[in-house]
Amino acid sequence: MNRSELCALSFSGGKDSILALDRAVRTNQHVDYLVTMYDAVSERVRFHGVPIALIQAQADALGIPLLSYPTTPEAFEAVFLQSLADLHQHGVSMILFGNIHLADVRAWYEERTTAAGLTHLEPLWGDAPGTLVRECIARGYRATITSIELARAKPAWLGATLTEALVEDFEVTGIDPCGERGEYHTFVSAGPLFARPLSIQLGDVVVQPGYQLVDIVLQEEQMQKETFKH
Repeated sequence: MNRSELCALSFSGGKDSILALDRAVRTNQHVDYLVTMYDAVSERVRFHGVPIALIQAQADALGIPLLSYPTTPEAFEAVFLQSLADLHQHGVSMILFGNIHLADVRAWYEERTTAAGLTHLEPLWGDAPGTLVRECIARGYRATITSIELARAKPAWLGATLTEALVEDFEVTGIDPCGERGEYHTFVSAGPLFARPLSIQLGDVVVQPGYQLVDIVLQEEQMQKETFKH
């Protein structure tokens, strides 16, 4: 790769984003920026339910600058286009995504990315979901399930760490092993690209229409709260 060409990654903090980053690094594709969109009201990444502060902690542990953008469902496209314009101003010429097989989702991002003058890259595209999730586990990444869709996921999966046994349970249950259709979402707290693991613990469970989320808390933050109480 020509190092004069800067590269960004659309980053949710979950296993697909991390695996896209991991594959890029293994092919000598340096990633210069992480880009995250999050809900302006809750200050959490939509669907994953992870606070933007934890995404910043991930970026710090990965050693990659984070560009984060608060948005709403109504303003999402406008804010996304602004993020592309900002990347262009930073000298970025290409952006990675972690899409796998949903053609309509890929097309939405690719159309806008290309129109903004950036090269659209999909390191995971077309690979079997079961293969991808097992690759993430085999590479040594620790991913915690932060969100489940109640109609298709088992309540016991919420807060669980991704393992081979859990992936087998996904397959027996009949869901997409990567949760590509929203069956579940994850937060990655450790792995080979992390300078240090993030020490996390599970917090409160939040029920939303059709979904359950579990709060992920950095242990040092929890310790500070407990100290304040005393």
